[in-house]
Amino acid sequence: MSDRSTSHLLRTNMANGDPERGAKRQQQGGYFSPPYYVEPQETLWTSWLVPMIVVANVAMFIVVMIVNNCPKNNLGFDGRCVARFLGRLSFEPLRENPLFGPSSSTLEKLGALEWNKVVHEHQGWRLISCIWLHAGVIHLLANMLSLVFIGIRLEQQFGFVRVGAIYLLSGFGGSILSCLFLRTSISVGASGALFGLLGAMLSELFTNWTIYTNKAAAVLTLVIIIVINLAVGILPHVDNFAHIGGFFTGFFLGFVLLLRPQFGWMESQNLPPQARAKSKHSILQYVFGAVALVLLIAGITAGLVLLFRGDNPNNHCSWCHYLSCVPTSRWNCNSN
Repeated sequence: MSDRSTSHLLRTNMANGDPERGAKRQQQGGYFSPPYYVEPQETLWTSWLVPMIVVANVAMFIVVMIVNNCPKNNLGFDGRCVARFLGRLSFEPLRENPLFGPSSSTLEKLGALEWNKVVHEHQGWRLISCIWLHAGVIHLLANMLSLVFIGIRLEQQFGFVRVGAIYLLSGFGGSILSCLFLRTSISVGASGALFGLLGAMLSELFTNWTIYTNKAAAVLTLVIIIVINLAVGILPHVDNFAHIGGFFTGFFLGFVLLLRPQFGWMESQNLPPQARAKSKHSILQYVFGAVALVLLIAGITAGLVLLFRGDNPNNHCSWCHYLSCVPTSRWNCNSN
């Protein structure tokens, strides 16, 4: 199976310092200054959607493990179930699933992304359902911790509607690209949606450039986090196509949904009404948003057309498979 786990490096960097934005935060012994301007009177939203997504993913994993029922369904050919004291919730033998989770057949039964079922059996709903499934406890923890560190801060800034739209559409975009290129394995996980949130953070930085003070530091931090996590995706059993598809979907959506007022406009709010000449958004913000929306619609439409026509992009790109796995003497990318 191909999982979509994001690396612990993402969580570590996001925990140590939020590169997105934020007012000065009090720490033990003093304060640190954020890398860009924040309006002091700005009111943050209450984050409830991201915690709900975490709860839904955990609940779905429990349901999957109940359906899996290793003690009853595993015949012992690959070893004994792990943590048998959990009963129906016990894990498959580590030889089959080293992430402490269910079998591939259970994941496939409950909605994992699989090319043949999507294209030939017309189960397009799997493009969405796979986002809510995880290959194991390790996979689930990695993704949910990443979601908490990234998503809560974004939801506080932009609200649940915009962040929720980015999360779902990025997961959908990641599933399309994954299903186009990966045809011999199943794929599950929310990290395509998580990469969409990272992509949206990057485009938000570009489209709201005027409010940043330490622009280079903010860009460099995000780029390093993104590159490291994409590099981890070249390991076997990690669906990097879902990461890439989710990232670009979120990147384009960020230009459309995450506009902030210009710094000059915010300053002008302290002036008398007759002295306010600054527009709330710049022409470039609108241009970027329009171009990004066109590219996003065109990309998703083209991907869906190619997918349901059964076209194989690997036939036209001999090197693209290396984006998801680079074979070495230690592993074989063709292994199941």
